[in-house]
Amino acid sequence: MTSIPEIETGSFAIPRWLLCPPSSVKVVCWNINRGLQLRWIIEFLGRSQPDILLVQEADLNARRTQRLNIAREIAQKLQLNYVFGREFQELTQGTRDSPAYHGQATLSRWPLSNARILRFQQQSKFWQPHWFLPEIEPFQERLGGRLALVVNANVGGKTIVTYNLHLESRGDDRLRCAQMKEALQDAQRYDADTVVVLAGDLNMDVSAGDAAQAIRRADFQDAFSDQHVPTTPNSFFAEGRVIDWIFSRGTLGSSAPQVHRSVSSSDHYPLSVRLGF
Repeated sequence: MTSIPEIETGSFAIPRWLLCPPSSVKVVCWNINRGLQLRWIIEFLGRSQPDILLVQEADLNARRTQRLNIAREIAQKLQLNYVFGREFQELTQGTRDSPAYHGQATLSRWPLSNARILRFQQQSKFWQPHWFLPEIEPFQERLGGRLALVVNANVGGKTIVTYNLHLESRGDDRLRCAQMKEALQDAQRYDADTVVVLAGDLNMDVSAGDAAQAIRRADFQDAFSDQHVPTTPNSFFAEGRVIDWIFSRGTLGSSAPQVHRSVSSSDHYPLSVRLGF
């Protein structure tokens, strides 16, 4: 069976010469729901013009998204560098000889380096294949596990360490909180002066309780200053939830936070914020 590395990279950004580094960067975080509406996703991102883009649920070679490499498509169209981290092999979306995957992608018009995967030790067993389940799409059988994609962005000579998270959608908040704590603990390897951005689809509200305390203890600040609106649309069964977040640590101040609720090309809304050095 053919396979791909757990991490894939590509460089499509146009090199730029700067007399001085920028005073701020625009960060966009978005669960793009596999990239099913890729045309409209790219259209929004083209208008938004992020310096750093953190994407969750990007397909690679999946039947449902026309076998495209979604992260690479976005990077090529918008002239960005990208790193893709393989979260799951989607057993119902590929074949033995041509497997399908989905995962996280970090993109930037600045150089990216030192990419690595932090695959959480605590995982749900929900996605594992079982002999009694047919390999058809509704069962979403998968191999792999939830992760944080860790990538350095070199922004005009300044390093920003990015943690692109996708926490478990199955199970309870205790599992999600344990996964988040693994990422927070890993971030302690960087000294206090290193700028760290931790963001993604956390699948839970982390504004209170044990999760909020862990974030504060790790010295991360909510880029939205705790002024959140739902980041998923209302459905027939439930109201939208606040489950997508952007946090930062280090010498950064945040401004212009926005949840783009007019964008309907995913089952999550994109988040954006400007972080100033």
